[in-house]
Amino acid sequence: QVQLVESGGGLVQAGGSLRLSCAASGRAFRTYAMGWFRQAPGKEREFVAGISWSGGRTYYADSVKGRFTISRDNAKNTGYLQMNSLKPEDTAGYYCAAGPDATTLGHGYTYWGLGTQVTVSS
Repeated sequence: QVQLVESGGGLVQAGGSLRLSCAASGRAFRTYAMGWFRQAPGKEREFVAGISWSGGRTYYADSVKGRFTISRDNAKNTGYLQMNSLKPEDTAGYYCAAGPDATTLGHGYTYWGLGTQVTVSS
């Protein structure tokens, strides 16, 4: 069993940065791939970034490639999403997830956090 808690969201101006954290309980986290997803009001949930259990492989949605960086520290049972050059269209609830593979598909993840809100003003 893994429990995930996101933090670090907030209100930021366009062009600014935020770093989201995903704190996990349980040693099993270090054996799972991790992903970040987001969902804006009235829109479907979308994949943002994924990372393998070791951190050796990372994946990004085209919309965030070059601006966002996913990472993890298994010793601290924590994952991160560094978001730079934020745009108003990045406004959404951001959710971290853990599962056996760093898939872009939400149903591929077993555990989900409750999310943290990111709002980017223009």
